[in-house]
Amino acid sequence: MTTLRNKVQLIGHLGMDPEVRTTETGRKMARMSIATNESYKNNKGEWVKETQWHNLIAWGKTAEAVERSLQKGKEVMIEGKLIHREYTDKAGQKRQITEVQVNELLALEKK
Repeated sequence: MTTLRNKVQLIGHLGMDPEVRTTETGRKMARMSIATNESYKNNKGEWVKETQWHNLIAWGKTAEAVERSLQKGKEVMIEGKLIHREYTDKAGQKRQITEVQVNELLALEKK
């Protein structure tokens, strides 16, 4: 059960082309965001479509796969874990961000 403690699974569409770069140590890193949609009826009986955006980061071979096969609009299934980190922006303000660190990725195709 310990593998279920911090596990995220999402299916969504990429909102932009992934940003892929190589670190100073030669390791690939890919940043991207995906949108997930949920539809439900509100208390008036009307259908509502809600979109959530998720920031993703992938490293190493997973980032290489992202670079080779993904672009804006592509539907993907990902599995990973939540990462929460803090950083200081260019204006000196402390910021917080939550991302999904992608461990597994599958590009989905419509038939």
